[in-house]
Amino acid sequence: MELQKSNTRTKSIYMFLLVSGIVLVAFNLRPAITSVGPLVAMIQEDVGLAHWSAGLLMSLPLIVFAIMSPIVPKIAYRLTNERTLLVGLIALLIGIGIRSIPMTFFLFTGTLFIGAGIAIGNVLLPVVVKDKFPQKFGLMTSVYSTSMGLIASLASGVSVPLATGLSIGWQGALIVWGIPVVIAILVWAFLLKFKQGGQKRIIKVSVTSYHIWRTPLAWQIAIFMGFQSFLFYVTISWLPEILHSRGIGMGTAGWLLSFTQLVGLPASFFIPVFAGRYRSQIWVAFVLGLFSVIGYGGLLLGSSYPILITSIILIGIALGGNFPLALSYIGLRARNANQAAELSGMAQSTGYVLAAVGPLIIGYLFDKTHIWTVPIITLILISIVMMLFGMLSGRNRYV
Repeated sequence: MELQKSNTRTKSIYMFLLVSGIVLVAFNLRPAITSVGPLVAMIQEDVGLAHWSAGLLMSLPLIVFAIMSPIVPKIAYRLTNERTLLVGLIALLIGIGIRSIPMTFFLFTGTLFIGAGIAIGNVLLPVVVKDKFPQKFGLMTSVYSTSMGLIASLASGVSVPLATGLSIGWQGALIVWGIPVVIAILVWAFLLKFKQGGQKRIIKVSVTSYHIWRTPLAWQIAIFMGFQSFLFYVTISWLPEILHSRGIGMGTAGWLLSFTQLVGLPASFFIPVFAGRYRSQIWVAFVLGLFSVIGYGGLLLGSSYPILITSIILIGIALGGNFPLALSYIGLRARNANQAAELSGMAQSTGYVLAAVGPLIIGYLFDKTHIWTVPIITLILISIVMMLFGMLSGRNRYV
């Protein structure tokens, strides 16, 4: 009886730490990127970057995501999910430290490490949730995607106040986000002490992964994930500049970017829960896509403060809902954790190729035209394409 109680207590502690670890990893998957947008003008002035170079700085993590994503499941097979996540967190911490050195070489080198660390978490979190919580996949996806959005919005909002209010500059404002990484590293290091039978390795994907690359549904999910990421990373990169061009101060624009992400938190939580209750998610993808089209349309046509705020709210709901919807597709369209690993790696790899060109293209278009009209029209067109592929991915099928 005592042994049974001890085992139950140990398992409870392990599950608590596991859920905490998942949330802490989610905390660290966006701040290192979302904190850059409001500070990009300071970085450009200090380091001497053109708009296209600044766009490349914000696209670089996504390029790394695309390269790393199909490799991550194979690394996890050798090291286990837990060890691989720990390696990713360490890489992220190193990258944050290096990037804060005000030289172009270190700026881009640190960003490469950040991209590698985040890529590991991006791929493995849906897999860990599918493996450890197969009956609560929607709820757990809601928990960690909402956690991700909450800390990301905070990072956007406090970047400028940290840099100017505390006089620590953009370097200090970026390196602050190493603190939650350190906490996550400590939790996952402690998790490794638990030798649970439930600590499963991912089965090798090399035998069956080619099937995923030949599946139309997998490509539809990948393209949907890519275009929703395209819109998200363009928004966090350039929305402050767009709002600034409308006469809003950069400090306020940073907080409005934070607000954009905050208003999406309810959608981030409820969309996976709703998606998990229905066999088809077509209507969910349609509504979120429509919000995106109207939201960016408002940025294009509106110059008054009420119209801009309404547009930001619609964009926030769309961004907040489409990302967890894409994550939900990975679990809902896969039959088991191993297939989810294959789909996650494939979808995120090809999807982030699309996402990576986003900030770079939008920055280039602005450099060429010197107005935000053409870039915003591009975002509206991307929203329409994203909506179509989201609806295709929402059909009740398996890869």
